[in-house]
Amino acid sequence: MTFSQLKILGRTVFFGIEIARSSDGIYLAKTKYIMDIIADTGLLHAKAISTPLPSGLKLCSDAGTLLQTPDSFRRLVGRLLYLSFTRPDISHAVQQLSQYLNHPCDVHWNAALHVVKYLKGCPSLGLFLPTANSLILQGYCDADWASCSDSRRSLTGFCIFLGSALISWKTKKQSTVSRSTAEAEYRSLAATVCELRWVSYLLSDFGVHLVLPISLFCDNKAALHILANPVFHERTKHIKIDCHLVRNAYKDGFIAPELVRSFDQLVDAFTKSLPLKVFHSFISKLGLVSCAPSPTCGGAVGVCLITTDLASMNGTQSDTAAAGAGDAVDLLDAG
Repeated sequence: MTFSQLKILGRTVFFGIEIARSSDGIYLAKTKYIMDIIADTGLLHAKAISTPLPSGLKLCSDAGTLLQTPDSFRRLVGRLLYLSFTRPDISHAVQQLSQYLNHPCDVHWNAALHVVKYLKGCPSLGLFLPTANSLILQGYCDADWASCSDSRRSLTGFCIFLGSALISWKTKKQSTVSRSTAEAEYRSLAATVCELRWVSYLLSDFGVHLVLPISLFCDNKAALHILANPVFHERTKHIKIDCHLVRNAYKDGFIAPELVRSFDQLVDAFTKSLPLKVFHSFISKLGLVSCAPSPTCGGAVGVCLITTDLASMNGTQSDTAAAGAGDAVDLLDAG
């Protein structure tokens, strides 16, 4: 962890998003919005919790007694959805809760309050977009196979970095049931490729030169084998469209799939309820910072940023790429 003092050059609020600018970068947060949520749920004096959801928690539709007044649950989840635009750390928790808007139970309500208690412990946490940026795109993707207790559909998660800045992320349940982990992971690869295409078009409109191929990190060797194999076997016919989409992106030189070790897979925070130590290890690498009044600046013109060293983060990603490069070369063919 590093500490740095930033002198605020400008601060504004846009649709509830607090934007602070400095010579080092831009900080995006929703501190007041979070405090309003905490006050409205009556948790101002509640004890803060360290993770959005308990480790390993699996929600289901018939988990408890139906709420007599579900509107409170729906309103809270709606506010958390809007909050997740600047808080990727609650993306998985909010996705889980949003599945039960029609018939919420008391277990779902308690899980939502658990998220609010987590926010109480870090209301000023927000995204930091540094000025110094290599403008190199990198993507991470993962899937949690058959994670939905009701439908057994898998969960797709991905995050995309522009340099060291997190610019896009998603947690979404897949539209169909996957018959294997490899199939679920491959659908996640396809979803990430589509997002990378869209981001590349957006950067092109902004006049940003895109360096190709884009490193796309995946922790599933079987999915990389399918990508490297031009012959569609019986077990891959049902995902043929995704196979064409991802493989064409690879053959065109748009992406460079690389194997990443599971304990370096940042997207686990978007697909699973993780233990405290693992959760904070991943979250610290997503560019989230806690902004507090600076004691040396009188609390008015400065802030104290507590964040992970961005250079160290890039080093971790480079080491990960190097570790997986040998396996990836064996897995991927030249065309």
